[in-house]
Amino acid sequence: MTKRHSAKHKIDRRLGENIWGRPKSPLNKRESRPGQHGERRVSKLSDFGQQLKAKQKLRGYYGNISERQFLRLFKEASRLKGSTSEQLIGLLERRLDAVVYRAKFVPTPFAARQFVSHGHVSVNGRRVTIPSMRLRVGDVVEVKEASRQMPLLLEAIKSSERDVPDYVDVDHSKMTAKLSRIPALADVPYPVVMEPNLVVEFYSR
Repeated sequence: MTKRHSAKHKIDRRLGENIWGRPKSPLNKRESRPGQHGERRVSKLSDFGQQLKAKQKLRGYYGNISERQFLRLFKEASRLKGSTSEQLIGLLERRLDAVVYRAKFVPTPFAARQFVSHGHVSVNGRRVTIPSMRLRVGDVVEVKEASRQMPLLLEAIKSSERDVPDYVDVDHSKMTAKLSRIPALADVPYPVVMEPNLVVEFYSR
C-alpha cells in the first residue's frame, strides 16, 4: 500500500465517514477509528469538535490540502460578497486538481494532484503543473497527447463510481474539460454531507 493510499484510508477511519464514497474504503468493512483503541465508544462531540471535524472533512476531501492553503481560501471567501460557506465551496471547486477529478480523468483527488504536478494537463493551451491553480469560467483543461493512453486515465473514464457534474463540460473523446460555471454547495456531488457553515464558525471563533 502506498503512503497516499494509507493516508487516504486513515482519513476515512479517523473521521468515521467514507468521504469519497469509494468501495475500497476501510469503513466498508470496519467502522472503527485507526489504532488499538479504535473500538472504544466515542463520546458526543462538542460544538468545537463538530466544527473541527467539518473542517477536517472538507480539507481531506480535496486531497488533504494544507491548513495554510485552506485558511487562505477561507479568508478570501470571507472577503467576497454573499455567503462565505458558498464562496468557499466555489473556490475549492475552481482548483485545477478539483476540475481534473470532476472530469473523471483520475479516480481520486490525490491522483488529480499528482496528475497535474507531473505535467499531464494544459489550461487554455498552456502546460500547467500547479494543482491549486484557480480556473475561471470558460477555461479549458486538456490532457496532453502523450498521456491519453495512461491506464489510470482510461480506467477512471470508464468507472461507474461517479458521474461528471453539470458545471463541468467534458469531452472524453478529445480529453478536454471546461468549467462552465461556479457551482453552489447544492450542485457539488459530495458522497457525504459537507458543512462549510461549521467551517466558517470554526474560523470565526
